[in-house]
Order: sequence, then structure tokens, then C-alpha cells
Amino acid sequence: MVHKQYKVTGHLIDVSYIEKEVNEIFKPLLEKLVMLRKEKNERVIVYLAAPPGAGKTILSLYLEDLYNEQGYTYTFQSIAMDGFHHDNDYLNQHTIIRNGREDLLKKYKGIPDSFDLTSLTEKIEALTQHQQVNWPTYDRALHDVSIETISVDADIVLIEGNYLLLEKEGWNELKEYSDYTLFIQTTLSNIEDRLIERKQLGGATPAEAMSHYEQTDKVNAELVLSHSAKADLTLELTSDGQLKEISI
Repeated sequence: MVHKQYKVTGHLIDVSYIEKEVNEIFKPLLEKLVMLRKEKNERVIVYLAAPPGAGKTILSLYLEDLYNEQGYTYTFQSIAMDGFHHDNDYLNQHTIIRNGREDLLKKYKGIPDSFDLTSLTEKIEALTQHQQVNWPTYDRALHDVSIETISVDADIVLIEGNYLLLEKEGWNELKEYSDYTLFIQTTLSNIEDRLIERKQLGGATPAEAMSHYEQTDKVNAELVLSHSAKADLTLELTSDGQLKEISI
């Protein structure tokens, strides 16, 4: 059993992976990415998409750790698409029609419309053309886009986000920039408690957390699970919290 602790959404989260996950899924995956980089002879871009609560952020961080432990020649970076949220000023000035009524986008922050897809596309395209790219980040303390950026210059870049494989106009164009894609499949029952607990960790009451789940997280998860393109590698998050490779 491998035990790790990562800071996610402003909180320290403990995670464990069994040896079977590490040896039969993660290490072969990293070997595959190294071979892709060798064959392509230029940067490899990997997408990791999943519904909220499925553990994609922690998995992306662990894959970077595991990669570095293997001592490969090429460099590896894991980054997130969270920094491409529209800022709160934008979300408070724009609306969306949901359930037959017009509401501020801020109320539904996290849905595809709350992201700056144009900027995300431009930055991913830049990764295919430039050695170094400044990548925006999200400030979990402020709950807003940060003024800080990170420098991305690795040989293999893994981008994680809910909608990277979304089969929706505009979003579906992102796949052309990827060399390899991963997706975590699961059921709503496997992530509901995780999402509610995560919201409460952020300061919400149990009632507020449940309301947010029903209004936003559940809707987003259903969208991702039902409208994502087939990935090169699909993993299933089981009811016991483990990942297994599946063929679909």
C-alpha cells in the first residue's frame, strides 16, 4: 500500500493506492507516455478527465511523484485547468438560463460556461508550439483566479480537468491537441459523499453542501459521465475507492 498526502482545494488530503494499482496501471501508463515522448521527439500532452469527486487531481499529483521516482530522462509536469475559470467579476456580471430562469453564472460556478474556453484552447495550443508557457492558476483561499502563474516546460505535460474530453461544441476541439487521454468512469453514488464532504471542508453547512451537490456538482458529474469522448485509457473508480482498468 502506498500512502500520500496532497494539498487539494486548500486542504490536506490523505490518499492510498494498492500495489496492484501502482504496478498494473500507473507504472505501465508512465512507460507508455515515455515511449510516446521518445517516438514523437517533442512534447507529449496528456489529458486526464473525470467527473468532480473522482480523484483526478490527486491522481495527477501522484502520477507526477511516481514518475519522478522512476528516474526517467524526460521531465513531467501535472497541471490543472482550474485557472481558466472566468474570474468572479465576470461571473457576477454574466447570466445563464437554468431551469427556465435567468441566474448569475456565479451561482453555477464550475459548469462549462463558467470557464474561459478560448483562453484554455490558446494555452494548450501554445504548449504544442513553445518550450515554455506561463499557465494560470486558481487561488483556493480567495476562490478566484490567481494573479500567479506557473512555468510549464516539461517534456510530458499532464492536464487534468472535468471537461477536457467533453463532447460539446468548442470543448470537443481540445482533443486534437492531445497525444494521449485518460478518463475516470464511476457512478454518482460513488462520488456523492465525497463531493458533499468536500464542500463542508470549505465551510459549507451540511444543508448548503447538499444543495450545492444537487444544484451544481451532480449536474456537472452527469454531464461529464454521459458526454465525454472515449479515452485511450479508461479507469473505473469502484465503490471501495480503488481504480481498475476497463475496456469500453
